[in-house]
Amino acid sequence: MNLTFQGASPRIDPTAFIAPGCRLIGDIEIGAESSVWYNCVLRGDVNRIRIGARTNIQDGSVLHVDSPRPGHEAGHPTLIGDEVLIGHLAMVHGCILRDRSFVGLGAIVMDGCEIESGGMLAAGGLLAPGRKILAGQLWAGRPAKYVRDLSEEEQAGNMMGVHHYVALAKAHKAAVEESLSF
Repeated sequence: MNLTFQGASPRIDPTAFIAPGCRLIGDIEIGAESSVWYNCVLRGDVNRIRIGARTNIQDGSVLHVDSPRPGHEAGHPTLIGDEVLIGHLAMVHGCILRDRSFVGLGAIVMDGCEIESGGMLAAGGLLAPGRKILAGQLWAGRPAKYVRDLSEEEQAGNMMGVHHYVALAKAHKAAVEESLSF
């Protein structure tokens, strides 16, 4: 279900896949060949959410934003680049995920955080407010701390995951459209 909130409606590229059961609310843009999987909630009600191309938000994830307020007039939008992997049940709130970054299963990324290109927050990690994962780094734990740099092979594996999800989303989109035609 897409919901217009205070005059702002989700804008979704026609090649994107939005699974049944998702809730997209307010000022949201979703790029080409991106996918938002079953039972996700994206709430751009008090700030904006931007998602680039070929990015996937896996099942049960929640994306929200931080409100503008005195002393912090811009608040924290949620800005997600191209080819980003966000694992099942992740919580992404008022942060920046650069191109080809990775947020693991059940991980939490809080207000003012940034994950640079190729950076990864491991499954179950909690990136505390204002922290930054540099390009190609792996962080893990609660709170998350630097573990090591990712190998070229690991980063290539993440890109294979991106391509896998683009193809899988096309198959799910076709299956959903077929089931709705009955």
